[in-house]
Amino acid sequence: MDWGRAKNVLICAFLGLNLLLCYQLWVDLRDQVSANLDFTSLSAETQAVMEQKGIRVLCPIPASTPQLPNITYRYSAEEQTEPPIKLDVPIDSKLIYSSFSELSKALEDKIPDISNYRFDSQESEVGKFVLHPLVQNQWSLFRVRLELINSDQKIVAYRWPKIEVGTSSSDKEQKVLPASQALSSLIEKYFPADSVVKEIELGYYGELFNSESQVASPMWRFMLENGNAYYVDAISADIISPKTTE
Repeated sequence: MDWGRAKNVLICAFLGLNLLLCYQLWVDLRDQVSANLDFTSLSAETQAVMEQKGIRVLCPIPASTPQLPNITYRYSAEEQTEPPIKLDVPIDSKLIYSSFSELSKALEDKIPDISNYRFDSQESEVGKFVLHPLVQNQWSLFRVRLELINSDQKIVAYRWPKIEVGTSSSDKEQKVLPASQALSSLIEKYFPADSVVKEIELGYYGELFNSESQVASPMWRFMLENGNAYYVDAISADIISPKTTE
């Protein structure tokens, strides 16, 4: 037997199998992306407006419509204007992406509830990581921010919002409106031409003023590529655009 020739045949066979598997993986990923970006939840009229205005949606449109109540919380807006607190020992900033649990352990003596926050890549900027507190360990409380100041690939300081989140006993849970319905309203009436939607997330919208108790309602947040955020009340369908948040 010509072992050299047999070896070459086996190598070619394995290469062919690997190419076939890579192609199948590519097809599966392509189909998955196509399914995630399925615009059939949008009406034909909305899709026509998208094409006319050159609007693109580069993220999945969530299909879930959970039942959520309003919540109450206590928060002092003055704390967001105070100087950040410096860390005695800087922490590797890569942990925000690679291991949030490890980052939480490193900061839990300074920020005891940091594990109940979610990193927001859309609001973060150079030199500052932004995180939001979670309601029911799942829904971001938008606009209330934990800021991790970073420099030279190290987290060197933080600004921690003291916040106490509760539930509103007077409000019953209500089914939120579909993200597709909220998105349609924005596309047809509010988004400027050539807008690009990068992320759609359901959470809560917190007003940033001092009071003994504040109420937050479920909100859909739509982040555009230019950094603007549009909020749609997931119960009443009221829209908060960048112009109305000032």
